Amino acid sequence: MGLVGAADPAAVRPARTNVVLVEPEIPQNTGNIARTCACTGAQLHLVEPMGFNLSQRNLQRAGCDYWDDVDIVKWPCVEAFLEAHGADRLHLFTGKSVRSYADACYGAGDFLLFGRESRGLDAALLARFSDGCVRIPMRAEQRSLNLSNAVAIAVYRALSQQGFPDLA
Repeated sequence: MGLVGAADPAAVRPARTNVVLVEPEIPQNTGNIARTCACTGAQLHLVEPMGFNLSQRNLQRAGCDYWDDVDIVKWPCVEAFLEAHGADRLHLFTGKSVRSYADACYGAGDFLLFGRESRGLDAALLARFSDGCVRIPMRAEQRSLNLSNAVAIAVYRALSQQGFPDLA
């Protein structure tokens, strides 16, 4: 696992896509997302506090043999992440937006932000970056997609707009 701390100047490399999980709670989802990042070359940013630790057995099992192929950057809190990347292109995925993720333009190095499984991104964060809020359309009577599925949908949409660089 290519785990680096946020204070490390080499922590954030130029990436096609950056996936940011703000306070993830379920290790299996994070393991599945890590696998998506490994397969696509996306960098995974994990914002603490998390509902698990990275050495937990079920997190390792969920990522299978992909952990060595994932660049992971850990952030101590959302404000530390925003201090470093708040001026970058952020796409905040939320069910509270009316703008479809399909209507957004994604470029190399953009950040795709996803919130906790239980309650999503905080309202203050959504208000602060309201221009970047997008949603994945779904039936109104359903609460939400699984986080790892939502990330996969978003990553592949972003990469499709870039012509799937370096992917076979």
